[in-house]
Amino acid sequence: MNIIKNTPPSLETGAGLLVKGVHRRSFLKWAGGTAAATSLILTGCNDDDTDVIVGEANLGTGDNAVLNYAYALEQLEAAFYQKVIESQFSGITADETALLTDIRDHEIAHREFFKAALGTNAIGGLEVDFSSIDFGKRESVLNAAKTFEDLGVAAYNGAGRFLTSADLLAIAGKIVSVEARHAAYIRDLLSNGTFADSTVVDANGLEMSKDPSAVLQAAAPFIKTKINAGVLA
Repeated sequence: MNIIKNTPPSLETGAGLLVKGVHRRSFLKWAGGTAAATSLILTGCNDDDTDVIVGEANLGTGDNAVLNYAYALEQLEAAFYQKVIESQFSGITADETALLTDIRDHEIAHREFFKAALGTNAIGGLEVDFSSIDFGKRESVLNAAKTFEDLGVAAYNGAGRFLTSADLLAIAGKIVSVEARHAAYIRDLLSNGTFADSTVVDANGLEMSKDPSAVLQAAAPFIKTKINAGVLA
């Protein structure tokens, strides 16, 4: 696996975002983290450099594989929303800017949490590809956001069964709850009232889940780095 050193744009770390409380709207507020989770973030965000993988990322085994899986998806989402805020689409409103900035900050916090929790077991930075998204057009951006948010919720729900740590499962539950709030907001921006339609919620009122292999296949057009899911496949 070849790795290239890359310095990302200057942004507050996920640790700072989580502990300072940057949320502007109550329905998007962070669900709250354990002291252990906050400690992991604070000790894991001191390095400003990101190792970008060129080639293949192996997620590993056991709980580390699940954490790296989530870390990969959070990298994708964080990179997307950073681009959304840096290259705002035409006609974006002040409320949309504020709330999409909140979502960006949440995704960065999630990404940094997993990076810190994994430590030396973390995969490097993924090489993303957003060439199919027109960041100047509202519909293109929001449809991409819908894809990422719906996929993220389905991914967490589908991967929870692989976790053996009850503590990690509890934290994953808090993160997927926030992701679901994002998904509902994005869906209503596109078409009011579609926050829980039949494409994401089944007849029993349960959120649909996806296995890691299906999630990674859906995410593949946006990720240049090949991901070896290993035990999760």
